[in-house]
Amino acid sequence: MRDRIDFMPGVIQRLAARLPFFYGWIVVGVVFVTMAICVNARTAFSLLFPPILDEFGWERGVTAGAFSFGFIVSAVLSPLLGRLMDRHGPRVVMEIGIAATAAGLLLATFAGEPWHVYVTLGMLVGAGTTFTGYTGQALFLPNWFVRRRGLAISIAFAGVGFGSIVMLPALQTYVERSGWRAGCTLLGVTVLVVLVPLNLLLRKRPEEIGLAPDGDPDTPGAAQARRVNVVDAAWAAVDWTLARALRTARFWWIAVAYFTALFAWYAVQVHQTKYLIETGFSAQQAAWALGAVSLAGVPGQIALGWLSDRIGREIVWAIGNLGFCLTYAALLALPSYPQVSLLYAMVILQGALGYGLTSVVGAIPAEVFESKHYGPIFGTLMLSALAGGAIGPWFMGFVHDRTGSYTLAFWVAIGCSLLSAFAIWRAAPSGVRVVAGRVRAAQA
Repeated sequence: MRDRIDFMPGVIQRLAARLPFFYGWIVVGVVFVTMAICVNARTAFSLLFPPILDEFGWERGVTAGAFSFGFIVSAVLSPLLGRLMDRHGPRVVMEIGIAATAAGLLLATFAGEPWHVYVTLGMLVGAGTTFTGYTGQALFLPNWFVRRRGLAISIAFAGVGFGSIVMLPALQTYVERSGWRAGCTLLGVTVLVVLVPLNLLLRKRPEEIGLAPDGDPDTPGAAQARRVNVVDAAWAAVDWTLARALRTARFWWIAVAYFTALFAWYAVQVHQTKYLIETGFSAQQAAWALGAVSLAGVPGQIALGWLSDRIGREIVWAIGNLGFCLTYAALLALPSYPQVSLLYAMVILQGALGYGLTSVVGAIPAEVFESKHYGPIFGTLMLSALAGGAIGPWFMGFVHDRTGSYTLAFWVAIGCSLLSAFAIWRAAPSGVRVVAGRVRAAQA
C-alpha cells in the first residue's frame, strides 16, 4: 500500500498505513483548508466591490457582472470538470484550480478596464474556485463516507466559515490601509504557498489505498453492509450515465433546486456589503457581517450535516432554504428598523440555517445517481447551480440600477428559495437510499 501513496510526506504516509481509519478524516482536513482559502478568495469580491466602484465609477450592474461572468464560465466548465475528475482524480483537478485562482488574483492588480476585472476576478478566480470549491470537492469527497457522509461533508465545507471569520475582516482592514490591489496580491500568494503542497495528499477513492468508506476494511462483507440503505433496488442497480440521468425527472428537479438555491445564495453574498453600508452601517460592520455569516455557518453546517445522516437530506435542504427566506425578510426590514439586533438575526439565519445547504449539496446527487460515471452527471447538475449563482448577483445589480432599490430582487430571491425546497422534495433522494440513521431505526 505504501507504494501507492506517492508524493506524501513520510509522517502522513505512515499514518495512512498504520491508522487507515483516519485517512478519510485527513482528506476532510485538506478539503477544509482548501475551502477556507479558495472559496473566501471568491467571496472577497464583495469586499473588493466597493473600492473598485469608488476608483473607476463604473455602474453597479457592470461591475457585479464580473462575478456573474465567473459563474457562467464555471457553469460551462462543470461537465468537463466531472470528466476530468473521473479521469485524473482530485490532485490534478485541485492543482489546476489553485493555479487559476492565484493567477486571477495576481493579474487583477493590473486592471484598468471592466473587461480586465471580468477576465481576472471573474473568469480565472470563478473557474479556479469552482475546481477547488463546492463543485470540485463534492465530486470525490462523498466516496470516502457512507454512514457519516453528511457529517464529513459538512465538516469539510465548514472550512468556508472558519476562513471567512479569519480572512474577511482582516482583508477588509488590509484593503482600507493598502488598497484592493494589495489585497488581491496577498490572497494570491496565500493560495499558492498553502494549497499547492497540501492538495498532493488527496485521493479520489479510499480503495486506491486499500481502504473502504468510513474507514471500514475493503472486504465483501463490509461492502454488503453498506448496501442496506438502498430502498429502490432497481434504480440503484442502473449503471447511471449522463444520458440516462437526463431522461429522469429526478435529475431535472435537482437541477431546478440547485439553480434557485444558488441564485438566492450568491445574490445576497455579492450585494450584502454594499446594501448594509447604504442602510447606515459602517464598512467594518458590513465586513464583519459577511465574515460572521460564515462563522455562524460552521456550527450550523456541522449540526445540519449530522442531522441529515439521521432524518434525511430533504428536510435539511428545506431548513437551509427557510434560512435564506428569513434572511431576505430581515434585509427588507432593515431600512425601517436599522438595528444591530436585526443585523445579528440576519447573520444567524443566513449562516446557521442557509449555509446548511452545503452539508447535503454533494450527498443528494451522489445518493440518487451513484455510479462509476457520476462525474459528468454531477458536473452537469452544477452547470445549473452555477448558472443560478451567475444570474443572481447580476439580476440584483440590474434591478437596483433600474429601480434604485433591491426590494423587488429580494422578493424574487425568496420565491427562488421556496421553489428550491419544493424541487428537492420532488426529487426525493430518500426514495432511492435512506440515510444511516433511518436504517438503524428500521432495524431496531
